[in-house]
This record gives sequence, structure tokens and C-alpha cells, in this order.
Amino acid sequence: MSDAIASASAVVHGENDPRFESVREELQRQLDSGEELGASIAATINGKPVIDLWGGFAAEERSAEWQRDTITNVWSTTKTVVALAMLMLVDRGEIDLDAPVARYWPEFGSNGKEGITVKQVMSHTSGVSGWDLPFTTDDLYDPEAAAAKLAAQAPWWEPGTASGYHLLNYGHLLGEIIRRVTGRTLGAFVREEIAEPLGADFHIGLDRAEFGRVAHVVAPPPAQMDLSGLPEGHPALRTFMAPVLDATATWTNEWKAAEIGGAGGQGNARSVARIESVITNGGEVDGVRLLSPETIDRIFEQQSDGLDLVLFQHLRFGVGFALPTEAAPVLPQTGRVAYWGGWGGSLIVNDVDRGATFAYVMNKMSPGIIGSPRSDAYVSAFYRALEG
Repeated sequence: MSDAIASASAVVHGENDPRFESVREELQRQLDSGEELGASIAATINGKPVIDLWGGFAAEERSAEWQRDTITNVWSTTKTVVALAMLMLVDRGEIDLDAPVARYWPEFGSNGKEGITVKQVMSHTSGVSGWDLPFTTDDLYDPEAAAAKLAAQAPWWEPGTASGYHLLNYGHLLGEIIRRVTGRTLGAFVREEIAEPLGADFHIGLDRAEFGRVAHVVAPPPAQMDLSGLPEGHPALRTFMAPVLDATATWTNEWKAAEIGGAGGQGNARSVARIESVITNGGEVDGVRLLSPETIDRIFEQQSDGLDLVLFQHLRFGVGFALPTEAAPVLPQTGRVAYWGGWGGSLIVNDVDRGATFAYVMNKMSPGIIGSPRSDAYVSAFYRALEG
């Protein structure tokens, strides 16, 4: 390791509209304190970039700086890109949100799942939040085989009655629908229909030639979810146990190359904000139209509001995204706001009525499943400036 790099202070690079200088200052403060290792923050208003910042280090040992084109595993922020892909097919009339999944994937309609709708899968209310044992991390790497296992299962609670976060299988479920409808894998569809048209550096299934740009995540403290005392067969226990995921699995070549749509997307804040700004700019960015305003409206059709059976948090789901509740006070409680984040703190917020998209991606994971004190600080600084 270079002595110069090892002793260097973390520097924030990039540009921001002067009104958002407080976001830059907050990122610098978090880097200086050591709470942040390496990160990127981006935001758009009416489809135009107003924040594009990055800084810190791409490795825990501080042997390399976080560069403009550094990417990292964004965990469940990936789900928001998968949701966009599904909404595009809804917009084209190729998928009906209210149709049973079995219309597109006949094998899924077995074992009591014949009535489960596409909308229920997208809103985490399908009753199929994970895999029956045995199922290992290695099994994630074969999307078709993993989807076949899900098709054979029975739901773990009555579909449509409550949310139970589809932790790792969200992309396998929706990716299989996409494959049946389009003939393309999830990763190929996202690359050809979203990332390449928008010029967004985001990947579900990373090409081996790009592995060197990945900043490996730094795992959070263990035992963040206390599952002791849960009865056998509880959806949370079943979801988290199959597989028991170690964050360092993302360091492997197998993970990086696999199309894991629930947790394996590789990108940075710039690419996530670019993609999601389609939702906050009327469905079109720089002449690339992916959605109609009518389809964007469907995101905000509430599907559940209550204690999530897997995460044990009060969550309110629309279609493909969570909607704010008083349990998430950092987000506006007025207007059409849709959000989600990834394990360890990555976050995407789409504020349709304010025309704003905010994204944060980092490599040092915080405890917790959704958001973190760091993401709260950045989002708060952003909204104070936006509304000031």
C-alpha cells in the first residue's frame, strides 16, 4: 500500500449546484469522521444532474481511492431497477399488473399460487418471500433453477394480506416473468433497454472485464436481526435462513457475474440516479422515454400498510417501491414519494411531485436493513436545500 494513500485525507470530488453545498459538506464530514469509507451521492431535478459527488476509498485498507467510475454492490437498491424494468413492460402492454403470475409463467401457478398476481410480487405481498430449505448462496447464481424452486413452493402466508419482504428472491421472481415475456434474461433486458439507452453504468450480471472497478463492501457487525424465539416456519426465519448470507459473498467472481436482481446490482449513485430519474421526469430523460405518466402513477397505488412479516418494521408498499410512513421521518410525508434502499445503507428516493431523484451508494455498510444514520444525514441535507 502506498504510504501517500494510507496517510491521505479522504477528498470529495465531483460537482454540485451551489444550493446543495451542504450535501458535499456532509459527505466530507462523514469521510473525515471515519463513519464513511468510500461513497457516491447523486441527485437530479427534472432529469438534470444537480449533485454528482464521490470520495473516500475503494478498499477497507485504504489502498485505492474511490474514483469517478468506481462501482459497488448496491444490494436491494437493485430492486428499484428491476421494478422499473417490469413497469416498462406494463407500459408496453406486455404485462398486466393485475394478472396472475401464472399467465406468463405457468409453472408458478402450482401449490396454491394460482391466484398470486404480478402486483403482489412487486409489492412483497405474494407470500413467497424466500426459498424452502435446502438452499445455499451458490444456488442464487442459477436464476432459472432458483426460479423453478420458487414455482414449486407453497406461499408462506395468505397472498395479499400483508407484506413480507422478498429479501433475495425478488429479482428471481420478477426476472423469470421478464424472461418468459421477452425471451431475455433480467440482466440482458436491463442492459439493453435501460442502462445502454440512458448511458448508465449499472449492471445486473457484471462483465468480467469490469471486475477491477468494484469496491468491495465492508460487512456490518453480525447478528443485526434477532430471530431467536420465532416459531418454526415463521416467514422471517425462513426468509433469512435460506440462504444465510455473508456480505463477503459479494467479493467473489461468481456473485459479480450472476444476475441477482434482488441484491446483486453493481453501480454507483450517478448511474442509479440517472436510471430512476425517468420516474421523476415524466418517464423520459434526454429523449429516452421508458414510461408514460399513467404508469408512473401506478407506483403509488398502495398495496400494504403495516408491520412487515420479514423485517418487523412498519412499511407501506406501492408497486415496486415503498411509500413514506411516519416511521421514516427523514422523507417528506406529502407528495408522491417512492423509495427503497439496500442492506447497509444505500438509498434511492424518487420524489415525483418535486421532480427530484436522490441516490446514495457506499462500500462501508452500516447496521440495519433500510437506510442508515449516514443516508438520513445526506437526505436531510438535500431536502433542506431543496425546500430552503
